Amino acid sequence: MHEETVYDALTAAHGDDARWAFGAGFDDPLAGVDTTVPDRVEPADLGAYCLMLGDDALVLSQRLIEWITRAPELEEEVAFANVALDLLGQARLLLARAGSVGVLGRSRERAGASIPDEDALAYFRDPDEFRCTALVVADGGDFARTLVRLLMASTWRLALFTQLQSSRDPVLAAIAGKGVAELSYHRSHAARWVLRLGDGTAESHRRAQAAVDFLWPLTADLFTPTEVEARLAPAGVAVDPGRLREEVHGVLTDVLTRATLTVPEWPASAPPTGRLGQHDPGRSEELTDLLAGLQGLARRHPGATW
Repeated sequence: MHEETVYDALTAAHGDDARWAFGAGFDDPLAGVDTTVPDRVEPADLGAYCLMLGDDALVLSQRLIEWITRAPELEEEVAFANVALDLLGQARLLLARAGSVGVLGRSRERAGASIPDEDALAYFRDPDEFRCTALVVADGGDFARTLVRLLMASTWRLALFTQLQSSRDPVLAAIAGKGVAELSYHRSHAARWVLRLGDGTAESHRRAQAAVDFLWPLTADLFTPTEVEARLAPAGVAVDPGRLREEVHGVLTDVLTRATLTVPEWPASAPPTGRLGQHDPGRSEELTDLLAGLQGLARRHPGATW
C-alpha cells in the first residue's frame, strides 16, 4: 500500500479503519535501493555518518516549521514549508539508512518493535544522541537570521551533496542525487532574500548584519572531520568536510558582499563536538526545547493509529 501524500494516507480507509500516524502506512523509504554496505566499510561508521547528515536536516526542518503562521508574507510561509519538507524527506531517507545498518541505539528499545527505524531515530532519541551542528540547533531568531542561516546551511550542504553523488554507498549517492536539486533551490531562495535584506532599508540591513555576526562563528566546526568521516572519506563513502571550505567560503563571501554586508573573518576550526552529541550548554537547552515539540506526541502515544 502506498499513498502519494500524507493527506491521501490520512483520508484513505484501510482494513480496520486505522489512520496514518508517525509514518505507518507508507512503503519502506529504501524500497528498491541496494542497501548492501560497501566492502571495507564498517556498518557502524556508515550509520553514524547518516545520523550526522540526517539530524542536520531534521533539526533545520523543524526550525523552519516554527515560522509557519509567523512569516511576513503568505508566499514566504509556503516557501519555508516546502524547504522544510525537502529537508524532512532527506532526513527520513538518511535515518532509514542508519537504521538499515543497525545504528538504532536506545531508540529501538524506547520505541518498540512496530515503529519504523527512521521514526524511532527521530522521535525516541534524547538530545545527547543527536549528531547535529550548532548552526542548525541555534534558536531561529528573527526573519533575517532564519534566511542567513538557511543560506549558510544550504551552501554547505549543497557542496557536500554534490560530491556525495559519487559515494560508493548506493543509498548515499541516491539521496545526494535527489538532494542536489532541492538544495540548489534552497540556496538560491535564501540568497535572493539575503540580497534583498542586506541592500534594503537601514533596518533590514542592520538585522541581516546582526544575523551574519551571530551565525558566522557557528560554522567553525562544519569543516572539521570526525573520526568517522576520516575513515569513510578515504574509502570513497563520505566527503572530507575540509575539502568544502574554499567553495562554501567563496559562495558566502560573494553573496554577502553583493548584499553590502560585512563578511567576518573566517572562524578558526573547532572540534565537531555537536557531531558527538556534546552540545554546548546553551545549544543543548535549545535542542531540548525543539525536540520536546517534535517528539511529544509520538512519545506519549507510540505507534498510535486513529
